[in-house]
Amino acid sequence: MSSIRRQSIISSTIVYSGFALGFLNTYLFTRNAGGFTAAQYGLTVIFMSIASIMFSVANLGMQAYIYKFYPYYDDHLPPEKNDMMSWVLLIGSAGFMLVVVAGLIFKNLVIRKFGANSGELVHYYYWIFPFGFGLTLYSLLESFAWQLKLSVLTNYLREIQYRLCTLILIALMYAGLLKSFDLFIKIYSFTYLLTALTLLLYLVGTRRLHFTFSPSKVTKRFLPKIRSLALLVWSGGMVYNISFFFAQIVIAAVVPGGLTDVGIFTLAQYIASIIQAPQRGIISASIAPLSKAWKDKDYAKINRIYHRSSINQLIFSVGIFILIWINFTDGVITFHLKPDYFAARYIFLFIGLTRIVDMGTGVNTQIIGTSTFWRFDFLTGIILIALTLPFNYLLAKRMGMVGPAIADLITFTIYNGIRYLFLYRKFGMQPFTVRTLYALLLGLGGYAVCHFWLLDLHGYAGMILRSAVFIAIYAGGILALRVSEDVLPVWRTIRKRLGIGGPQAGR
Repeated sequence: MSSIRRQSIISSTIVYSGFALGFLNTYLFTRNAGGFTAAQYGLTVIFMSIASIMFSVANLGMQAYIYKFYPYYDDHLPPEKNDMMSWVLLIGSAGFMLVVVAGLIFKNLVIRKFGANSGELVHYYYWIFPFGFGLTLYSLLESFAWQLKLSVLTNYLREIQYRLCTLILIALMYAGLLKSFDLFIKIYSFTYLLTALTLLLYLVGTRRLHFTFSPSKVTKRFLPKIRSLALLVWSGGMVYNISFFFAQIVIAAVVPGGLTDVGIFTLAQYIASIIQAPQRGIISASIAPLSKAWKDKDYAKINRIYHRSSINQLIFSVGIFILIWINFTDGVITFHLKPDYFAARYIFLFIGLTRIVDMGTGVNTQIIGTSTFWRFDFLTGIILIALTLPFNYLLAKRMGMVGPAIADLITFTIYNGIRYLFLYRKFGMQPFTVRTLYALLLGLGGYAVCHFWLLDLHGYAGMILRSAVFIAIYAGGILALRVSEDVLPVWRTIRKRLGIGGPQAGR
């Protein structure tokens, strides 16, 4: 578990650095005196949403194939005869070609659904495809790199390099070197392809990736199981991704504000994504150990990862959610964002609570996804989309852009609840203890103090004081009550590095 903790901490640090960079990008997109409208910001966001759905269709279950079968290839084949990634990239590319064909066939439908409220999306429709192909290629290579324990590198590329490319384009717009948004968005559409090519060149250059299209003995032996796994997990993963990104698409289609409201919704969603930084690090670090543990039938190890991922993610998600919530309005004012973005506050509330539910239930998705129970994975995906699509559509029609945020809180709570019950009944695994309650109560206690005593303070001073008081209460309580086995070693390391607490600090 210590290797997972180490990789998770480094990855989380990189992810947070990426979020800081992403916050700078978001600020430059949304600032009151900026060069971008809310609709233009919304267009860059809708690119990511649609590209993510393209990937979920195009990958044809290849991510699950990597997660489940890489340990068998690694144990039985030398690297130069490992044909896994050759098939993954070939099938993934073929899958994307099918996406392109479908996109051409259904273009008129897109025009009818989005033309009235989101004309910019229709205008730049074809430029989504290179962005989507870049995301598809990168995500497949990333899954392979996780098995090689290169999660730090992949998180750097996804969280920092991609955002650096975006920042450079924004800076060129502000400097007047890019003369129009038209040129900006066309160059932007190739940013993920550049990120994917960087990872591909690294894997090939370090001889971690070899290409061979001669079917190996492992491929021949497991081919029936690979086909079954890929079909069901691909279907389940596709409906999950559609559910996750459907909110922005339905807002663009049915809410009168169109891409402007997408921009507001996305600001809330982006701020809420800060809550997820530890989740990304933990997921990328836990995939390989979980795959190996299922292969070795080491259920005790799986249960340890499940439990500790739950409490660690809950601690971070609750703490970061409350820090943002108590400072949200002051943040919009202090950083001089456009007044439209005040409307993002209650969207953030519901999205943030969704993230807490998702993270607090641990790595249940990865546990099931690396197991042989991919049929259940598919079934829960169907349930999720059966709830998400009508809920998002109906609540968006009735409540505007806050509706999909409420719908996602309801549907993802049900989805995680079903998966929790499955693991509990099947294996007796469940991630919660009395320490879960401690984390929640400490968060509520810290929030109450800041809300009733410090809410009238404004500006930088108010945000700093509220944050300091909350951190003192919450982090102090977490350490004093020993809520997590992983937080204390991290704290000791920090004290040792900073020379706090004398010679005993590192023990």
